[in-house]
Amino acid sequence: MEETKKRLNELSGKEWIKFTKSWFIHDATQRKKDELLHPAKYPESMIKEFVKFFTNKNDIVFDPFLGTGSTLVASLETGRNGIGLELINKYAQIAQKRVSQETLFKDTKQIILQEDSRNIEEIWSKNCLPIVDFVITSPPYWNMLKKSRGNVKTSQKKRKELGLDTHYSEDSKDLGNIDDYETFIEDAGKIFDSIYNILKQNRYLVVIIQNVRTNGEVKPLAWDLQRRISKKFTFVGEKIWCQDSKMLGIWGYPSTFVSNVHHHYCLIFQKK
Repeated sequence: MEETKKRLNELSGKEWIKFTKSWFIHDATQRKKDELLHPAKYPESMIKEFVKFFTNKNDIVFDPFLGTGSTLVASLETGRNGIGLELINKYAQIAQKRVSQETLFKDTKQIILQEDSRNIEEIWSKNCLPIVDFVITSPPYWNMLKKSRGNVKTSQKKRKELGLDTHYSEDSKDLGNIDDYETFIEDAGKIFDSIYNILKQNRYLVVIIQNVRTNGEVKPLAWDLQRRISKKFTFVGEKIWCQDSKMLGIWGYPSTFVSNVHHHYCLIFQKK
């Protein structure tokens, strides 16, 4: 008799079909003081939807670019275990603080390590970490946070005026500090190659990314990274995250078309 496949999640059919719609609108809620420091945080409520679809309770969720800990907060709040790597010490400390303040599902284990994701295999071996059930992450959008857009007051310029971080760090190991585009794609790709080896068979990886505009040209970052990751993983589709409340900028007026980019690609891969 053929073995019955294990359920991917605990959702009802109605909940399942709702999630599989290829686009969704999700606007972030107001961030707390510590979380404001990070220049590119994504909302826990959105990550919880992915975690609930791609895992069951007590599964292990991994984020190799943890930031201030949204993925592990979402994991904790949904009864999953979590592992997060974060290169920058101040963000790792904020993540640890946030996880320790949560009161739900305290029987789960959330592990935060201040480490460089380029060294995943060494980190796993050194810390005797288990293979994981699901990976969701948002790597740097190349060096986008270090670029300005002329004289228009961007959100990055406003953050600078408020004394908040406008980019991740000055660390040479930070992917966001790589200026050469092809080098960025390859270095990020190697990290996902390593992730392939610590993810269970037939389980999923979600990468949240955006195309970027630089020097009058749009770089198809999402699709170039998708092709590189697909050297090992199988690309199975995408969900498009739309931000409806994001402020519009009058880019290019009155002579040149420049899109107000209010969407991100949630690229979905499977280890087959």
